[in-house]
Amino acid sequence: MTDSPSQIARNVLAIESAALTRLAEELPADFDAVVSRLLTLPGRVIVSGMGKSGHVANKIAATLASTGTPAQAVHPGEASHGDLGMITKADAVILISNSGETRELSDMIAYCTRFDIPLIAITKRPDSTLARAADHVLTLPDAPEACAIGMAPTTSTTLTMALGDALAVALMKLRGFERENFLAFHPGGTLGAQLLKVSSVMHGGADLPVVHADTPMGDTLLEMTAKGFGVAALVEDGRLIGVITDGDLRRNLATLMDRTAGEVATRGPRTISPDALLSEALGVMNANKISALFAVDDAGTLRGLVHIHDALRAGVA
Repeated sequence: MTDSPSQIARNVLAIESAALTRLAEELPADFDAVVSRLLTLPGRVIVSGMGKSGHVANKIAATLASTGTPAQAVHPGEASHGDLGMITKADAVILISNSGETRELSDMIAYCTRFDIPLIAITKRPDSTLARAADHVLTLPDAPEACAIGMAPTTSTTLTMALGDALAVALMKLRGFERENFLAFHPGGTLGAQLLKVSSVMHGGADLPVVHADTPMGDTLLEMTAKGFGVAALVEDGRLIGVITDGDLRRNLATLMDRTAGEVATRGPRTISPDALLSEALGVMNANKISALFAVDDAGTLRGLVHIHDALRAGVA
């Protein structure tokens, strides 16, 4: 009886999962040495492979580069036709070949040997041509491929990609690569938006709607209208001591024009630090059903204002 698609999928995942467990238990002996070498590398990590290994090489290079280790993928075929010039003596080269006998890698192997460029092999065969030429060998477990005929790169590419992730994360942690560094490399998209700080989008200076305790409400309304945020900051000696919102206006409507900003404002307002994540500010606004939040420093000094529309424009919501 033929297995159902779901059962086939479960078998594939089980095979690859078991191989990953083996890799964790049988981590290549050279792993620490490779990390140490790449950690002090003055140049870039060049990653290459042919076929499916080439696709994995691109992913590994991209992951390294985005987590603080300068890296570049080079196609072995293009390398043989001039792109070897992309590799310098300051670099290290990671070559990926499950068999270790991929003929398209021969020119890159010879180039690294000729110019004494550190060569790191990722292969299943420690006795292969690639492994013998390498300075360090990251040997993959001899695990079966997950395809029906046992030949299509499945388990082997999964293991290689996971090993690349392990290298990238180890280097990342040892470099002290933090969220701020990650943001510098990911300014666009959802990842960048999640790491944006309030200070990067908040309004400040002359754009802030600021009034004082003795400001007549007529002037306060003009300030709120001119700045367009629907709120005003009650400030004393540069410190935020209260806010005036549409709700405050409605509650005091009967005598509004006879009062001052200090008499109408709500004291002790909710605030946010300029160094807080924009996503945190959005959470405060959503939880309290407000559309704007003033940013203050540790001394309570008014530094800016973030509006819910700022978060939406940045892609946080």
